[in-house]
Amino acid sequence: MTREEALELLHTYTPSKNLRKHAYAVEAAMRHYARHFREDEERWGLVGLLHDFDYERWPNPPEHTREGAKILRERGVDEEVVEAILSHAEWNDIRRDTPLKRALFAVDELCGFLTAVSLVRPSKQIADVKVKSVKKKMKDKGFARAVKREDITTGAESLGLSLEEHIQHTTEALQGISDVLGL
Repeated sequence: MTREEALELLHTYTPSKNLRKHAYAVEAAMRHYARHFREDEERWGLVGLLHDFDYERWPNPPEHTREGAKILRERGVDEEVVEAILSHAEWNDIRRDTPLKRALFAVDELCGFLTAVSLVRPSKQIADVKVKSVKKKMKDKGFARAVKREDITTGAESLGLSLEEHIQHTTEALQGISDVLGL
């Protein structure tokens, strides 16, 4: 599947601008990590772009991800991509045993959290987000309550990075598409 085909699929199933922005953010982070780990940037980007494409139609587990996987398989998408997408949802009980799977899990929650941190900055710009302020916001349980902090820290560990390095990498990735994200 090409990026253009993936975008068409995303836009067909995801009318929400905010969820689309989340997909673009995760795609950017995945591409960043693909370059960092010398992996296939197109494949990793595709996984990031499509990881939640079915969420608005099937928001509840286990339909979310599983219904999307059916659609992807019908379109002939490589099983490695489908399995990576399935692996980011715990209810699928798929081991995160590849760098691709670990990276998707690592960046998913963090992208949402970084967006939230950006939006409470006076400038509302990702360029003004610092690692220190992200870590401080992670300690505030009332801030971005739905974000699982343990997924962010576990994700960093699974990539062999410190939490600080992981935050910095992902922030840099989002800064690269700040205009698309409106940040």
